[in-house]
Amino acid sequence: MQAIVETLFDAVYLVSVITIGIAMIAKSNGREQYRLFGIMAVVLGVGDSFHLAPRAVALCTTGLENFTAALGVGKFITSITMTVFYILLYYVWRVRYHIDGKKSITFSIYLLSALRIILCLFPQNKWLSADSPLSWGICRNIPFALLGLLIIILFYKSAKEQNDHRFQFMWLTIALSFGFYLPVVLWADIIPIIGMLMIPKTCAYVWTVLIGYKAMAHEKPNTP
Repeated sequence: MQAIVETLFDAVYLVSVITIGIAMIAKSNGREQYRLFGIMAVVLGVGDSFHLAPRAVALCTTGLENFTAALGVGKFITSITMTVFYILLYYVWRVRYHIDGKKSITFSIYLLSALRIILCLFPQNKWLSADSPLSWGICRNIPFALLGLLIIILFYKSAKEQNDHRFQFMWLTIALSFGFYLPVVLWADIIPIIGMLMIPKTCAYVWTVLIGYKAMAHEKPNTP
């Protein structure tokens, strides 16, 4: 039962975010923020598919324990693409709110992203092993969490200052995604049921994508 429900959920998620992303790219009509948002959604869906596809196969066949390497590679790829996702979201913020300069913020975004990716590349992560160390899971997620926190603050302040109703909850979707994701990193290996938090985490990302899509649908072309 778990295999069927989880596989259907993941399939709907992947198809939805990739389809919405492609639609946003196609319909952006020169609006840079929505073209970026569309690329961001595609990166999200394609990146997650590297982890979710082998997981679905494992659940529907011989079990997760027989797909350790494939799942590890998928998790590694997803870790990288999620970092790219937040870099793109940062540029959505810059374009939407007409941000010029702010070199210190841009430097911080790239520094945290680079640290995250570099830490993911270390062999000590043991991506292909069933007993990857928790310490490295925590280490590589510290700059990632700080990156997310910075994006949360940027969207919260800008949406509030500019009374941006369409993006008023963008910060909340990101906060929720991290709120559901971090307990999984810390405790899922000890308490497997905590892994179920990946479902609301995924829903938070869908909400993020839908915010961008709905905003594009309601804003006229050439409107920033």
